Formats: sequence, C-alpha cells, structure tokens
Amino acid sequence: MTTRSPGGPPGRPAAFPDPTTVLHRCIAVEPEKFAAAHWGRGPLLSRAAELPNPAGFTDLFSPADADELLSRRGLRTPFLRVARDGQLVPAARYTGGGGAGAEIGDQVLDERVLELYASGATLVLQGLHRTWPPLVDFARELGAALGQPLQINAYLTPAGSQGFATHYDTHDVLVLQVDGHKHWRIHAPVLPDPLERQPWGGRADEVGAVADGPPALDVVLGPGDALYLPRGWLHSAQAQQSPSLHLTVGIRALTRYALVEELLTLAAADQRLRTSLPFGIDLADPDEVEPELTETVDALRDWLLRADPAEVADRLRTRLWPASRPAPIRPLAQAALFAGVDADTRLTVRSGLRWQLTDDGRRDASSNEDVDGSGGAGTATVTLWIFDRSITFPGQCAPALRALLTGTVSRVGDLPGLDDDADRVVLARRLLREAVAVPA
Repeated sequence: MTTRSPGGPPGRPAAFPDPTTVLHRCIAVEPEKFAAAHWGRGPLLSRAAELPNPAGFTDLFSPADADELLSRRGLRTPFLRVARDGQLVPAARYTGGGGAGAEIGDQVLDERVLELYASGATLVLQGLHRTWPPLVDFARELGAALGQPLQINAYLTPAGSQGFATHYDTHDVLVLQVDGHKHWRIHAPVLPDPLERQPWGGRADEVGAVADGPPALDVVLGPGDALYLPRGWLHSAQAQQSPSLHLTVGIRALTRYALVEELLTLAAADQRLRTSLPFGIDLADPDEVEPELTETVDALRDWLLRADPAEVADRLRTRLWPASRPAPIRPLAQAALFAGVDADTRLTVRSGLRWQLTDDGRRDASSNEDVDGSGGAGTATVTLWIFDRSITFPGQCAPALRALLTGTVSRVGDLPGLDDDADRVVLARRLLREAVAVPA
C-alpha cells in the first residue's frame, strides 16, 4: 500500500498553498485562466494596480537588502554574477580573499562591486531562494502552488544600462519589478519550447534577426508590475532614468522530453535493445544500418506499449523532489528537543516536505491513498521516501507515521499502532532527528 502527502496532486507537499493567495501576487488573472491561456503559451503583463499587494514586492527584496547581501553577508561566487555590455565580467574582477580566518579566494569584494556598478554593470544576485529568508519562503510556497521547482535571481541595473542582449531562457520566468523602471522588448520565439540543451547561443543569428523586427510586446515595468514569459520568448530589458531592481522567478518545469528520457533509460531492461550490432557492420552505410534500425524501432515500440507509468513516475520524482527543498529547520534548536520529548510533546510534519510511505520498501505509486488503511501494519518494514533519501521503519510504525504525516495526530502519546509511550517517544525522536517532523 502507498500513502502520499495530502493537499493536492500526488507528490505535492503537505500544507499545499492556496494558489489564490501566493500566485495572485504575481498574476492579474485567475489561476485557471492563467493555466489555460498563458502557461507555456504567451506573455502576461500584470500591472501593480491589478495585483493585491499595494507595497509591490519590496517585502520580498529591496535595494537595501541587496546592499546587505553585497556588503555584510560574506557572499561568494556563484551567488553573484556581473554583466556589462552583454558579456559576463570575469569573477576575478570582483572577488578576492576573505581576510584573516577566512582562507578563501572567491569572496565578493564590495569596493570592486561598487566600481563595476558605478560604471554601468548589472549585478545579478543568484540563488536568492536559498540565501534570503523572505524569498526562501516565497519560493517554497509558489513552487508548491505551481507544482514546479523554482529559482530566484535579482537584477540590479544602473540607470540607462542594459545587462544582457536579446536572448531567451530555457525555463519560464516571472519578472517582478521591485524598484525603478525597466523597458522590456518581447519577441516571439525562434524555437518554441526550447529544452535546457537548446540555449539561445546556438541560434544567435536567428535571435538577432528577430530582435531587429517589431516586438510582440513593448512595455515599461514600474514598481509592483509583473510579467510572465514562457520559455523561448525573446526578451531584452533596459533600465530607465533611475536604477532598476527586479526579481526573476525561474520556473523549471519538466517537459514531455523528460518522459522520453526516462522511458529510454527504463528501456535498457529489454534485452533486445541491449543487443550488440552485427560484427563488421559499416555504420556509415545506410543500407547496412536500415535493417538494424527497423528491428530496433520494432523492439522499442513493443517495449513502450508495455511501459509502466508507476516506474516512470518514480524516476520523475527523483528528478523533481530534490529540486525543491522543504521549509528550513534550526539544527541546534531541533537537536535540543530530543531529550525533552515525552507523551505530551506535539509534532507536525515539516512544512513543504514531499513524502511517500510504502510497504516493504516498494515505491509503488499505483494509488493516492491506502484502500484498507493498513498502511504496512502487517509488514516487516515500511519505507518513508522524502525529497533526498529513504528511511526504513519497522512495519508496526506505519499507522503512527501515517497519522503524523497526514496531520491526523500531533500529540506523541496519541500516535496509534505502537505498544506504549516509550515506543512512541523513540519514533518521535527519530522523526525529529531525520528532520521529518518539527515542533507543532
């Protein structure tokens, strides 16, 4: 039997956010309309007056926050990139030693950053979904609402400057204008829906030719405005009369090609597809290759018709889950709780944790919920799969695990299926140690 995290489609985290609260910060249409009319199809411009937060996005990140990161947080590469005249500035131009007691050579040096920024360079603060607390929380909630892993970068551009030439991204983006104004020119794709292996540099001539033509969208973003761009849409942006700060939320959605990749990986189980090509075959001769190709295609077609969706889903989870971390925990505070756990302690599952509970270590995704509710109580072991590893427990722990993970029970002494409070406390301490549970 299999139990999955509740609150949305299988594999989504517990405490699944309501898209109307987190997504409405970024789009001025209903989520259903966004999914039907814009997601992966075309741009969406949302003006600040159409969005619910009058403060715009300054609560997530501000110019003062950027200064804090650049000057007082010991920032290192690759968390900062610098671009000027469409080219990246070598990191050695703005990094160096950290001084006494910090034996590193790639710490961001604020005085060199000042020199570059004052001369017109754009600063790109990368990975803010891992380094800046408000954006850590925002990325987790928005990623859960979209069902996709996210990354967040900030772009700080001096007045009148442009960091990058016209290009396209291989992931969807949400542009959130925080401060200043930026002029965006958007053109239709030269390659719709590009894969990560198909960056714009390989089509630079096509991109340049299209960029010289009339744009599909020509707009200036001001504070609080937002812009959604599907992957592949060409764009360039230039700061106006004052410096500009915007956030770019990169949405790294899996594609159908990911299904193809996993199907081909699983196809190695078919002996016919592992067979060596004939001895002495001339691979440059189409007449010699043709019969082998025909037989291979026939074997692949037979295998694809028997492909197991559960196996494919299992492999896709190993791609998707590690890309989105659950809510941060405080290691010292969490460790201090171990000794004090008793029957009256209340725990809850770590916010945003993706999990799946299976019997006997089988990662069988054939159903969303247990049919009979046994959940492994009669088996020797159960396995809890989370974003970065699997954890095995005795089978009798299954009812207690399911009750805690689904939020049915929070008090340790109420965990079902175990013989006494001593066993319940042992399980609770292990879940705290494994960072699966946190204090309620």
